[in-house]
Amino acid sequence: MKVLLALSRAIDAMSERIGQCVCWLVLATVLISAANATVRKLFNYSSNSFLEIQWYLFSMIFLFCAGYTLKHNEHVRIDIITARFSAKVRAGIDIFGTLFFLLPMAGLIMWLSWPLFMEAYTRNEVSTNAGGLIIWPARLMVPIGFFLLIAQAVSELIKRIAFMQDLIPDPSEKIVTKTAEEELAEEILRARGEASAAADAAGAQK
Repeated sequence: MKVLLALSRAIDAMSERIGQCVCWLVLATVLISAANATVRKLFNYSSNSFLEIQWYLFSMIFLFCAGYTLKHNEHVRIDIITARFSAKVRAGIDIFGTLFFLLPMAGLIMWLSWPLFMEAYTRNEVSTNAGGLIIWPARLMVPIGFFLLIAQAVSELIKRIAFMQDLIPDPSEKIVTKTAEEELAEEILRARGEASAAADAAGAQK
């Protein structure tokens, strides 16, 4: 189990690094979209390549961050019933779901998407839209994305088995941290509260 936990930590580190890097594509997508709209309005010029690169980047964000999202336990879950169970029962449900639903589904999609990528790559398939991009990079994103999801699913499976054996804390427990914006808002409210208290004290002394 120590070896498996080491493997799990390595997968977690990979998913974390990939997620942090891919998140910057959100900014790139926004900038491309803004530039495309600006050029179209000012110079009456546009190209389908600008639109398709946005689709490509969005697809990369969605697919490559699936494992990262699973690591942080942020996928949509319906916990109306399972929330009433103990942590180990929930871990057992996660193990069952991972083995019989997540891994088979992700593996099947990865396996079926590979021939589509190979066909597009061999034919050097290009978008049917005028000025469109080549297709095979988009096709390649699917098997890669689901491979990353499978890898993270294996890591989550290892962690839950280890938790069932009381080797690690509950991996499904979310660690809630405040964002920089939330900390700034709290600091502003605290400063206003102190200023108001000082003003009231000064008024009372008068």
